[in-house]
Amino acid sequence: MLRQRTLKSSVRTVGIGLHTGAKVELVLRPAAPNTGIVFRRTDVDPPVEITASAIAVGDTRMASTLERDGIRISTVEHLMSALAGLGVDNCAVDVDAAEIPIMDGSAASFVFLIRSAGLQEQNAARRFMRVLKPIEVREAEGRGGAWARLEPHFGFKLRFSIDFHHPAIDATAQDVEVDLAREPYVRAVATARTFGFVSEVEALRAAGLIRGGSLQNAIVMDEYRVLNTEGLRSGDEFAKHKILDAIGDLYLIGHPLICAYRAHKSGHALNNRLLRALLADASAYEVVSFEQDAPAPEAFLRPAFA
Repeated sequence: MLRQRTLKSSVRTVGIGLHTGAKVELVLRPAAPNTGIVFRRTDVDPPVEITASAIAVGDTRMASTLERDGIRISTVEHLMSALAGLGVDNCAVDVDAAEIPIMDGSAASFVFLIRSAGLQEQNAARRFMRVLKPIEVREAEGRGGAWARLEPHFGFKLRFSIDFHHPAIDATAQDVEVDLAREPYVRAVATARTFGFVSEVEALRAAGLIRGGSLQNAIVMDEYRVLNTEGLRSGDEFAKHKILDAIGDLYLIGHPLICAYRAHKSGHALNNRLLRALLADASAYEVVSFEQDAPAPEAFLRPAFA
């Protein structure tokens, strides 16, 4: 059977928060079977735990933020993406600030941390959420409006299209699909960085956002070009980062999803609405495990660090 996995050992790192600009210590620890991903704010007394779930998501401005009793942990999506991509079912996440550190703006640093800790199988079957019928949410009507959809598919693949009307982005792939049965997460998705525009910096910082943003943790563009001297990591990095975000946002449902995800111009808010729409329709999904005689989707059979 496909078994649940957790870390072999604890691992620690220090970084800064993208939006707060504050120094953050992050510790990832093993967790018992059926725990899920549990975040813990260690800088409050007593420490507050927030289990990763779609219902726990509050603020979705520029990030996915978990909230409980007024305590927040923001920018969880890149870490959640790495945990999903590497098949980690159970993990305790200790953080001493209100935000997960941004690292280099991708999930690569979190992949490195998880690799350093190692993975171990547990004596419990993995539980998946299989989508049984299409679920769709839209932000605005019309051809240009953002939307996101889940469809039945025996595996896990994601397709995302973007439309920013910016020369640096227009020169890259605008519509990208990743099928995790064919492409490993680490190579296909993990290194794609978040991105932003110089023209938006002043307004975002006035709103209390991206105070820790820099060329070291994001792709930054002026009106015409990418300002990072090293350029892009791939010709589809912008769209691939949206897929990275989506993998993290979708893992907030609490189980790996067996489905196809398709989206146009979606973001954290719409992704969360999509999960809530799925959860609201009990006929749209089922929770399944794969025992010895049951074939499992190829997307979940790959070695974690391929």
